[in-house]
Amino acid sequence: MFKILVINPGSTSTKVAIFEDEDEVLKEKLHHSVEELNIYEHVVDQLDFREGVVREFINKAGYSLHSFSAFIGRGGLIDPVPSGTYFVDELMVDTLQKAKNGEHASNLGGLIVYRLSQETGIPAFIADPVVVDELDDIARVSGHPDFERRSIFHALNQKAVAREVAAQVGKRYEDMSMIIAHLGGGISIAAHRKGRVVDVNNALDGDGPFSPERSGTLPMTQLIDLAYSGKFTYAELRRRIVGRGGLVAYLGTNDAREVVRRMESGDKYAEEVYRAMAYQIIKWIGKMAAVLEGNVDFIVLTGGLAYDNKYLVKWIKEKVEFIAPVKVLPGGDEERALAFAALRVLKGEEEPKRYSEVMSKKGVIV
Repeated sequence: MFKILVINPGSTSTKVAIFEDEDEVLKEKLHHSVEELNIYEHVVDQLDFREGVVREFINKAGYSLHSFSAFIGRGGLIDPVPSGTYFVDELMVDTLQKAKNGEHASNLGGLIVYRLSQETGIPAFIADPVVVDELDDIARVSGHPDFERRSIFHALNQKAVAREVAAQVGKRYEDMSMIIAHLGGGISIAAHRKGRVVDVNNALDGDGPFSPERSGTLPMTQLIDLAYSGKFTYAELRRRIVGRGGLVAYLGTNDAREVVRRMESGDKYAEEVYRAMAYQIIKWIGKMAAVLEGNVDFIVLTGGLAYDNKYLVKWIKEKVEFIAPVKVLPGGDEERALAFAALRVLKGEEEPKRYSEVMSKKGVIV
C-alpha cells in the first residue's frame, strides 16, 4: 500500500490530504486569518508558517513523515512545461522561491514538499501546474508580434477529468479528442487532442468568457481608452479585469447561487447577465470544436459552476450537444488529482519528469 501526502496551498488556506492508494483517509482545510498572513510581505515569506501548519496536522493525525511513500504539492508558477508529474528539483525550488513568474500561494506547494523530501529522502512531486503548455504553434500567434498567446489554465483538473472520462468509456486519453470547460471563479475552455491541450484561453489573465470574477476578453480599443483615462492606477485596472470583473462587476457577487436566487425572485437583469456568461462559454466551446475540426468525442463541463444543472449547464447543453455528447463532472478535487498523479508514478504507470532536464532541452541555462 502506498501512502501519499498531498499539500495544496491557497490564498487563505492550506488543504492537506492523506491517501492510501486510491482511498482518501484524511483531509482538512487549514484556514489562515488575514492577521496571520498580513505580517508577510511576499508569499514565499509564508513558507515556514505554512510548513509548520502542515507538520502540526500530520502530528495530530498520528502519522510519521517517514511513513509516506511520496509527497506531492500543488504546482506553482514555474516556467511553461508539458503535462506530467515532476520531481521537485533544485531548479524548480529556485524558480518558485524567486517568484520568477509571479507570486501565488500554489508556489508554496512545491517548496514545502521539497523540504519534507530533503529531511526524509522520500520523493517530492508536483503535477500539471497551471503553466502546462502544449499549444500548437499556430495557437500562439496573437495578431501582433509584440504579443504571444500564453497557456495558463486549470491544467490539473482538466487533465484529471479527461482521464476519468476516457476510463469511463474504456479508452485511453491519448486516443481521444475532447473539449473540456472548467467553470469556476475563472473559466478555461480547452481543445484536448490525443492527450495534448492544443489550444486554450488564458484563464488567469482574463482571456476567454467572462466568469464570476474575471472580465474575459474585452473590446480592445475601449480598454485602451480606459487605461489612458487617468481614472485608474495600473493595479486598479488589473483588478477590474481579474478579481472584480464578470459577475462581480455586473451584479456585485461572485456566487452563482446568489445569482440564481435573484433570478428566481424575478430579477431579470441577473438572468440576462447569467445567460450572457453561458452564451460566451458556448461561443468558446464552438471555437474549440473548430480547432478540433469537429472531431470531438465529448464535451465535458467541470468546476464548481457545473453543479448548476437547472440553468447554466442546461443552457450550455442545449446549444452545444449538436457538436458532441456532453458529460458533466462537477467540482474539481485537486487533492485527489494530485494523489492519483503520485500514485501513477509509484505504480510505474507514468515516468516522472525532471524540471531541470525539460528546461535544459528548451535552452534554459540550468
